[in-house]
Amino acid sequence: MLARPLGHDGGMSPPRIRHVELYRVAMVLRAPVRTAYGTEHDRDVALVRIVTDDGEGWGECAALPEPTYHPEYVAGALHVLEHHLVPRVLGGDAEEGAVAAAVAPVVGHSMAKAALEMAVLDARLRTAGRSLAAELGATAPVVPAGRTIGLQRDLGALRAEVHEAVASGYRHLKLKVEPGWAEVPLAAVRADHPGIGLGADANGSYPPTTDPAAFDGLADLALAAFEQPFPPGSDAACARLCERGRVAVALDEDITTVGAGADAWREGRCHAVVAKPGRLGGLRAALALGRGVDGRAWVGGMYETGVGRAANLALAACTDAFALPVDWSASDRYWADDLTEPHVLRPDGTLAVPAGPGLGVSPARSTLDRLARERRSLGR
Repeated sequence: MLARPLGHDGGMSPPRIRHVELYRVAMVLRAPVRTAYGTEHDRDVALVRIVTDDGEGWGECAALPEPTYHPEYVAGALHVLEHHLVPRVLGGDAEEGAVAAAVAPVVGHSMAKAALEMAVLDARLRTAGRSLAAELGATAPVVPAGRTIGLQRDLGALRAEVHEAVASGYRHLKLKVEPGWAEVPLAAVRADHPGIGLGADANGSYPPTTDPAAFDGLADLALAAFEQPFPPGSDAACARLCERGRVAVALDEDITTVGAGADAWREGRCHAVVAKPGRLGGLRAALALGRGVDGRAWVGGMYETGVGRAANLALAACTDAFALPVDWSASDRYWADDLTEPHVLRPDGTLAVPAGPGLGVSPARSTLDRLARERRSLGR
């Protein structure tokens, strides 16, 4: 641990960021996941580790390997971190406000910035012995887990996967759907499991010209929400569907900023929003969005490892901001070998919110060394 100088007032100056490590980690999905965007077989993950005068902190970038879902992607995020973000914060105060101000001249790149914010916040809270959940104002020790079921055109296989999910303890499911394949699978699942929480996600695959009446067949299925029916920017189509009032509409890909989400909810283009911290620029922004829509929000997932999942759990436990069930699950749903201690599904269908300092978890060094494809060190 490095000695810190005194500040101008004689007190201890804030800790400084002395060193940053960037990792590109190759994670293999336990089973392929199919959505309207394509099929995911693996997941490259960008991790950030910062070292301050007082300790270390970890952050995870939500970017996917290719820019098919969001403009940011793993290789690009690592490049921006290495060449534009980290150089601006090295040697500076390891505090969120100072880091945000330092990287503000870099336009966009919310996911890379969010990873850096998470690492700085983790480092500060570890030093203070305070959990992220307590810092954000979490009010629940556990979060009801959800499970997303990928596009599956084989109805028998779909029903078997759903049965397995329910048998393992999940009480809320979300089915990926697309035009021509929504009502049939949703009706089958509802018939098999009348008491389960059930939602749908089209990932923007319906044309904006679709007649709102085309969704009327879903009205009796008690869906929690029909997520992102139209491509981003289809404001009029979303408003028409909401006005018809037969299904609850949630927006995901449209929610790129706190303002965009609050406006969509206030103007009647959706009934709920999906808050993804990476896309919004960080945990604080996601929290502000949830509170700005009176809790009609849930924390969305991006196939995070245990690092990012720990942050999401702390955020989702802020029940004043996120009153709706999450749609992400325990570690073993995606990874045979997570980077951290696994987040385990409890018998009551919930996930425990980490209570340790900071994120409450850290990557296992042996696992990280084995799975890391790249490592870049910056600073001293």
